[in-house]
Amino acid sequence: MPYVDGFVLAVPKEKVDAYKALARTACAVWMEHGALDYVESIGDDVPYGELTSFPRAVIAKEDEIVVFSWIVYRDRQHRDAVNAKVMADPRLKGADMPFDGKRMIYGGFETLLEARDVVG
Repeated sequence: MPYVDGFVLAVPKEKVDAYKALARTACAVWMEHGALDYVESIGDDVPYGELTSFPRAVIAKEDEIVVFSWIVYRDRQHRDAVNAKVMADPRLKGADMPFDGKRMIYGGFETLLEARDVVG
């Protein structure tokens, strides 16, 4: 089963275009180094919950939007190899991060269940 890296972060609304540019570069880098799938999603229906929620998790401010992203690999070993190449890639070195990385949530996950309905 595939291995997935997941990310949740808050991006200031005024920096969404800069984030999109960074995401396009990051996507190209990860895919060139072997990632199987790369997805960036911008919050559209992400309510601020009373106890827990995506905005609470990343301490999103009123002028920020939540981003939910994931990258898919064959397995953990493949992920570690791809990420080593990505971290050495000069296209991401010194990149200006248009978000507060200290509030980003991330982690690696083993796939429990997977299903797809490919619409043609």
